[in-house]
Amino acid sequence: MGSISLPQSTVTNRSRTLLESSVVWDNHMCMPLRAQDDSFLPQLERVKNSGIDVVSINISCDSCAADHGTQILATMRRWIKQRPEDYILVETVGDIERAHSENKLAVTFDIEGGVVLDDHLPMIQFYYDLGVRWMLFAYNLNNSLGGGCQDNNLGLTDFGREVVREMERVGMVVCCSHTSYQTTMDIMEMAEKPVIFSHSNPRALKNHYRNITDDAIQACAKTGGVIAINGIGDFLGNNDITTETFIRHIDYAAQLVGPQHVGIGTDYCFDLEEVEQIVKNNPDVFNPADYPNGIKIVEPERYPAIAEGLLAMNYSEADVRGIMGENHLRVARETWK
Repeated sequence: MGSISLPQSTVTNRSRTLLESSVVWDNHMCMPLRAQDDSFLPQLERVKNSGIDVVSINISCDSCAADHGTQILATMRRWIKQRPEDYILVETVGDIERAHSENKLAVTFDIEGGVVLDDHLPMIQFYYDLGVRWMLFAYNLNNSLGGGCQDNNLGLTDFGREVVREMERVGMVVCCSHTSYQTTMDIMEMAEKPVIFSHSNPRALKNHYRNITDDAIQACAKTGGVIAINGIGDFLGNNDITTETFIRHIDYAAQLVGPQHVGIGTDYCFDLEEVEQIVKNNPDVFNPADYPNGIKIVEPERYPAIAEGLLAMNYSEADVRGIMGENHLRVARETWK
């Protein structure tokens, strides 16, 4: 679409009006995974004040105990339900439309890795009923469902195939972020509903094992899915979280498969110190050498500047609405029950 040089503070009324009239959706943010601690949840006000209508919050990953996610869900759901004037726990697509019209923040949940199932297929329905709307298969390392992107290139297991079918049956969106190439392509081949990358970037722009190849991006789009661009600096560049670099990743994916298949999942973490400590303490799951200068992440407040930048590159208003969130909304309509 062209090049861009845009100060982050430069946001016109056109961009603000477009965001106000659109469903804006960040498909992955992370609260601290401390079941007894809800002290960070008030920071959701930052997300709401940024003009975001829908946020998906992580409740577990493969490095957590299998039952940890239920405790996190209990904490988060209780806190959100006590504040109905500001937040809506999402059950249906209609809840998202209501949140947008009532100026509230709609909250869904997600799971990073199938360990949380404890090899018990009915857990998928259980988590869906509690508000989990997508799950990825393996968090960097291999598990009983399939391969992780940091491990050997294991494909989808027989149990993993059962999980894909059950997720599609109950309405939970299948995600391939953090997942090995072979497992990803196995999922894309068997999928009957849209598959997403909830927070992944093009490997062509930054050669990192967490980023994804062009053929994986194309396979995702072929399912009708969405590639949501991640805001972590080391996946964007050399710890580069400028608006220009973030938009470059959006533009690359949009040029490859069309803007109707691109979205945002910043992976913004509300306690960076905790994240950096987790990386340091778990070198088998995270390679600390991948983060030589600490971790920087694109903030939720950046959405207006991102929209402004896309408009400056001559993306249509319809395309910007899609990238800002309405492409995620389409997948929800096609997948959720």
